[in-house]
Formats: sequence, structure tokens, C-alpha cells
Amino acid sequence: MKYLMLSFFILTASATSVFASAEASSEPQNMTGTVYGIFALLLFVAAYSLVIFEEQLHLRKSKPVMLAAGIIWILVALAYIGIGDTHTAHNAIKHNLIEYAELFLFLLAAMTYINAMDERNVFQSLRSWLVSRGFTLRTVFWVTGLLAFLISPLADNLTTALLMGAVAMAVGGNNKKFMVVACINIVVGANAGGAFSPFGDITTLMVWQKGVVDFAEFFAIFIPSLVNWLIPAAIMSMTVSKERPEAMDETVKMKLGGRRVIFLFLCTITTAVSFHNFLHLPPAAGMMLGLGYLGFFGYWLKGQEHRRGTGDHPLDMIGHNPDEHQAPAAHGHGEVVGFDLFRKIARAEWDTLLFFYGVILCVGGLGQFGYLAMASQAMYEGLGATSANVLVGILSAIVDNIPVMFAVLTMNPHMSHGQWLLVTLTAGVGGSLLSIGSAAGVALMGSARGIYTFGAHLKWTWAIALGYAASIITHLFINASHFH
Repeated sequence: MKYLMLSFFILTASATSVFASAEASSEPQNMTGTVYGIFALLLFVAAYSLVIFEEQLHLRKSKPVMLAAGIIWILVALAYIGIGDTHTAHNAIKHNLIEYAELFLFLLAAMTYINAMDERNVFQSLRSWLVSRGFTLRTVFWVTGLLAFLISPLADNLTTALLMGAVAMAVGGNNKKFMVVACINIVVGANAGGAFSPFGDITTLMVWQKGVVDFAEFFAIFIPSLVNWLIPAAIMSMTVSKERPEAMDETVKMKLGGRRVIFLFLCTITTAVSFHNFLHLPPAAGMMLGLGYLGFFGYWLKGQEHRRGTGDHPLDMIGHNPDEHQAPAAHGHGEVVGFDLFRKIARAEWDTLLFFYGVILCVGGLGQFGYLAMASQAMYEGLGATSANVLVGILSAIVDNIPVMFAVLTMNPHMSHGQWLLVTLTAGVGGSLLSIGSAAGVALMGSARGIYTFGAHLKWTWAIALGYAASIITHLFINASHFH
């Protein structure tokens, strides 16, 4: 792992320094009808088909897109060499690598903080507090949906959905009817909450880092995002009874330093925003500075835990380490290892991070063949910006919203600020239309296997679609001034 990370950072530093002195790449040629271009497109479609069937094939989603990305750029290089151009492909792939490096470093820091909070039992303590309150099923339905909407702007929608899904299953796990609508409500709430924050979804992060929408401007779509969740939630809540399940006696306390990790995460977010808004530096640099905060706090925390002899495994609630078979230490604790920052980094979603690499390079390669220019002309000039942006949201329910949004950003169509906010909204919430349309939905299908299914979600797609349409209309109305 250390050699992988070291190699990546060397590659990133090298690409950044060389790109700064390189000439700007020329406009991509129209090679959509060439053998190279057609083969590249078919290869991407085949690779993404394997991604869609990841659960059935048990093949990690990063593997097919990474393979496709490498081959597509070989085809790009050969195509441009064939017309006597040896510079365009070289400069273009470096530009794509720099875009990925910013996204990678930002997400690596954010994922490390989420893992640190998980280790300090921050999420587990919230879950135990909720399941011990004795709420009615309808109250649990609304509380989990609301918390999904409010937590996902800071934590990613996947983590939020899993946390709230665990609460719903703990309270009403035997009530299949309740579990279906509760899971759908959590997915819609998590996706809607992530749409109005640069930190809530990968697509919003890409829009922010691209400089298309400023940090404060994302909150202009807060009300449309709220409408997107509230309408289907109100409809589905009518089917939830007011039955009061027996309260569970479960108590999990945060470990030493849990609240301070939360505080440092908020400080890191503030640092990233300040880097972007005031210093005009990439937000990823601010996030990496924030990772330094956690590193020094972890150094102090590890010393404290060593002295107190409480260095048990972060998820250990019964006195043993579920991941590492270690000999128990004295007094019933696991081996005293203490807080270790690099263990949190190692637990990052590497499959997801490498998937982003493959997607960005695949889409960037197709752009060099001219496919994105063709799509931009067909959608934004043929259909118009509003219709095209609504279509982007629908496509994100079928195809992952990350390649769709990256393609839009690469196309960079000329449109008003209101339209950029609209596509940010639709790409963020459109994935709720289908259970496979977002990471939150896929994750809950796994944790509530056999209860929350594609078909169960599909039965409520009409209600979610009403919320989708209402959120678009709300945005067009309340943010009309942004469309000039």
C-alpha cells in the first residue's frame, strides 16, 4: 500500500509540474467515425456494463473501468499519432490526471475522517441513542429521513444511508412493509441532502472544484432539495402505522476524542473552503492540511490510550477485534494498539477511488475522440439547456451520476448560472428514481437484502418522480434570477 501511495504522489507531482509548463492542448479532433473511436466507445460500454452488474458478477467496479481507461488512451495516442500529432494526447491525459489527483486527495482526507469518527464510535453512539428512545414507527420514518437529509451534506450519502438504515432495521426489522418505505425514504433523503453541499456527493464536489459554482451558491438549491425529499416522504408516510415497538436497551458511548474528531472535521471543511474562496488554491490542499490536524491529534490520542490501556479495536463492543486475530490483553481488552492515522487511511474506499480514476480517464479519452462535443451539441443545442439538464438527472438513475456529471463538465456547455445549479440538483437527486441509481440505494439493498429490493423501490418511483419534478419547478421559480 505504501508503495502504491508513494508512486501516486510522485506521478501527481510530476504531472503537475510538467503540465504547468506545457502548451495548452489543441481542440479534440472529430474522430467519432474512425475505427479507433468506435472501438473506444464499445469498450467503455462493455466496461460499464460490467460495473452495472457488479453485485451479480462479484467483480469490483474499479477493475473493468481501469482496464478500459488504459486501452482507450492507447487508442487515443495511436489515433493522434496517425495524423502526425504527438502532443495533444500527452497533454490531455496529464490534464485528466490532475483533475483526478485533486478529487483523489480531497476524498482521501474526507474518507479518513469518516473512518476516524467510525472508530471513535460516533455513528454507533447516535444509532444506540435513536433505537433506545421508544419512538413510533412513523416517528422513526421521519427521524431517519430527516437525519439522512441533514447528515449527508457533511458525510457522504453512502455512510449516511448505512447509518440510518441500521437504525430503521433495529427498530422495525420484522415489519417488511415499514422497512421498504423507510429504506426508500432514507435513500431519497440522503441523495437530496447531498445535492446542496459540495461535500455531500461526488458530483457536487466536482462542480465546486471546477469553479463552476461557488461554495455559498450551492445553498440556493437547499429548498428544491428539501422539496425533493419531502413530497415522496409525505406520500409514503401515509402507509406507516403509529405502532410503538418496544424500546431497545442499547448503550454505546463515544470513545476518547470522538467529539474532538468531529470538531477537527468541521475545521478541515472550513480550511478547504477558505483555501478555495480566499487563497484561490485547490480545496484538496486545504483538506490535506486538515488531515495534518488529525495526524497530530492522533499522535496525542495514541499516547493517551497507551497510558490508559484502552487501545481496543475501534468497532470492538464485546472485547475482541473482529478484523485482526490478536491475543487479548489484560482486563478483557484487545491488544493495545491505540489510534493510528494510517490505519484509517488504509480503510478508505480504495475500490471507489480507483473507480473514479477509471471513469475520469475513460470519459476524458472519449472526449478526445469528439464524442462529448457530439453529445453536447445533440443535448444542449438540440434539446435546450433545461431539457438536457433534466435528462441528465434521469440518466443518472440508470448510469452512475459520476461519469454523467464529469461528461457535462468536460463538455462545458455555454449556459446560465441557474442552469449549472439545475444540473447539479438533477444529477444529485436523479439517482433516487431507481434503487441502483445511487451508492446509497445499492448499499441499502445489500444491508436489507431480500426486503429492500429493486422491485420494491420501483413501486414508489412514481412518488419519487413527483418530488423530482417538483424540485425542478421549485428551482426554476425561486432561483429565476440566476437564469439571466
